[in-house]
Amino acid sequence: MEAKAKFVNIATAVTMAIAILLFGGLPAVAITNGEPDAGRHPYVGLAVFYSFNKEGVLEPTHRCSASLLSPTVVLTAGHCTDGADAAAVWFDDVVEDNPEYPNPGTTSYDGIPHTNPDFCIECGQGLPRFAQRDVGVIVLTEPVPTDVVGEYAELPTVGLVDSLEQKTIVDVVGYGVSARSTGGGPPVIGGPKVRLFARTQLVAPGSFVHSDEFIRLTANPGAGKGGTCFGDSGGPNLLGGTDTVLAVNSYVTNNNCTGVSYSQRIDIHEVLAWIQSFL
Repeated sequence: MEAKAKFVNIATAVTMAIAILLFGGLPAVAITNGEPDAGRHPYVGLAVFYSFNKEGVLEPTHRCSASLLSPTVVLTAGHCTDGADAAAVWFDDVVEDNPEYPNPGTTSYDGIPHTNPDFCIECGQGLPRFAQRDVGVIVLTEPVPTDVVGEYAELPTVGLVDSLEQKTIVDVVGYGVSARSTGGGPPVIGGPKVRLFARTQLVAPGSFVHSDEFIRLTANPGAGKGGTCFGDSGGPNLLGGTDTVLAVNSYVTNNNCTGVSYSQRIDIHEVLAWIQSFL
């Protein structure tokens, strides 16, 4: 493909492992207190986003996590797709040692990113006012073969979250950092890009002070639960033990990735209709 020929081979692009924009909240980046997914959720991929530089060459800018909904449609967060000109997605359990990464090649699937038309940074209500309609999709230029990914994430019914109880189990899956630096402080950004899995719980599902379009998940490793951190933006929040996506990882509220994390619900009628328009 012509677009691939324009990609710059930047060996140091691994330092662009996270979306670096900080908008009051911090983009969610990686699973904490988790374990290797080991093929349990093969439809969860690592998405790299690219933008044209002044010379008209596509360069990698950041990465997120994402979920394959069909052979050609990938669900992620709006702050991941926003402003990006192209994307590539890998579905390997471990991407770190791939010699092609972060450039598209024979092991990735190229696509065009689309951001929900109602997405807006710092338009969220309450604190930390990160975003609204934080949903994006990537439409792949060729289907992912069934021998690569033979199952897909499933969309929820409208209003499913409103029917769930406090402490409902939610499975989180994504790529990114999995440890914090010694002595506290920001999470370690380096390390293997491995698909990780953890179980967490809903906190006050449904409407709450920040927004009725977000869910809150506990992110307290001290209580034996997993959570999301830097690198998991756009990854799925799955109803425990199922492939049903309740929401996509949106933001955390502190550098230690503890307390609670926030995810954009996709069981909202308008959000579902927009996603389904690509299927």
